Amino acid sequence: MTENEHKMNPISRERVEVDGIYANEWGREEVLHRGQTFPSDPQLGASEWELQQYLFDNHHTGGTDQRLIAKSDDAEQQSKQTSPRKHMDRGDK
Repeated sequence: MTENEHKMNPISRERVEVDGIYANEWGREEVLHRGQTFPSDPQLGASEWELQQYLFDNHHTGGTDQRLIAKSDDAEQQSKQTSPRKHMDRGDK
């Protein structure tokens, strides 16, 4: 038997342990948060729920945080002179 056959999915009235989108046996999807209980299906009654997708609330708009995007001028900023003491006098002034 494989590992998936031994795994038992949560059923209705059990507590939700992980925020996410869950689907029941009939494919009805529901957004559930930690601490809630799995609901019963109106037609099926007590049903088994399977996690479909985790919820990530740090990028709720769907975009990447601007601080994580590499900028093309980062290398140029490192090579720029930051102090007047580092200036070399070439005598061509």
